[in-house]
Amino acid sequence: MSRIGKQPVILPEKVEASVQGHTVTVKGPKGSLSQAFNESVTVTVGDFEGKPALNVDVVNHELVSDRAHWGTARAILANMVEGVVTGFSKKLEVNGVGYRVALSGNKLVLTLGFSHDIDMIIPEGVTATVEKNIITITGIDKQMVGELAASIRKMKKPEPYKGKGIKYIDEVVRRKAGKAAKTGE
Repeated sequence: MSRIGKQPVILPEKVEASVQGHTVTVKGPKGSLSQAFNESVTVTVGDFEGKPALNVDVVNHELVSDRAHWGTARAILANMVEGVVTGFSKKLEVNGVGYRVALSGNKLVLTLGFSHDIDMIIPEGVTATVEKNIITITGIDKQMVGELAASIRKMKKPEPYKGKGIKYIDEVVRRKAGKAAKTGE
């Protein structure tokens, strides 16, 4: 039995869920998300202690390959419900002399010390805001928010000597000492 997979995903008020085949659609105050799941996983809409809930189960409990999708499917459903209710956000910080970030339309323009600026197109369903050197990415789809934040960070990872680069706000960059100067003998 999967400890995570067997727990129901309770639907808060103003959230509706529908299942068609292996595709689950969740609608809430912030928007609508749809996800297709593996054929080894079955999702049903029921109720848990008088509240509407989504229940996840696997077709064959004996197969390890089927059970591997159980907890993952439940976690994705829980993230979908949380996304349409509250949404997700990631904050990135740009550090370095001459490193800048600007927002123009649906493009993020990054000046990171290369010979050219980097233009990153913000996908539909995700919004980005820029305040000084802080980039805030928000959206209802946790995967899209995390993927965009990771691809922005990948453009210039923080380096350990001066700490220059793009890092998550809560990330701690482990700093190294530079070269030690030789002393006269």
